[in-house]
Amino acid sequence: MNKVLSYIIIPLLVSIICSQPVCAQFYQTTSASVRFYSSAPVEDIEAISKEGVSVINSDNGDISFKVKMRSFRFDKALMQEHFNENYMESERFPDAIFKGKSTKEIDISSTRPQKVIFKGTFTVHGVSDQRELPVTIQMSSDGKIMSLNSEFKVKCKDHDIKIPKILWQNIAEVVDVFVKAEFKIISQ
Repeated sequence: MNKVLSYIIIPLLVSIICSQPVCAQFYQTTSASVRFYSSAPVEDIEAISKEGVSVINSDNGDISFKVKMRSFRFDKALMQEHFNENYMESERFPDAIFKGKSTKEIDISSTRPQKVIFKGTFTVHGVSDQRELPVTIQMSSDGKIMSLNSEFKVKCKDHDIKIPKILWQNIAEVVDVFVKAEFKIISQ
């Protein structure tokens, strides 16, 4: 009788345990748009990268985001060269990285826009800073796509980005950053 029960009970328990959601739901993008804008008295500077990579774990709110500094494109080639060589030192500090966690649960069953804060470490130019980044998330009706939008400011001095005094009218000390991304589900 014990053998019969073990042949029935054990497979039944295994199937119940395995049917429970043990895997987190991960959303990923490899084409996030990151745009920055610097407004100064002499000229405005704008650049965009469409190569941001990120993963969000919707179960616990963890996020990891990275963009290569050399992926930013400018209207003027000379601006791009100065950005990478003189200010960002992109050979030495190739990436901007944010790793953090949502301060509230992301409801993947809701298609309504959700305002959340991601709290974590923002590293640019080799200098890490604790930040709280405001984000709006919206899920598709089938729950397979998560849209993310964020706007925040970055102070150059917070990341040891030095602007020569002679150029103070050309480059703003605070840069506006805009992030747009469409994440696709990679596991459920």
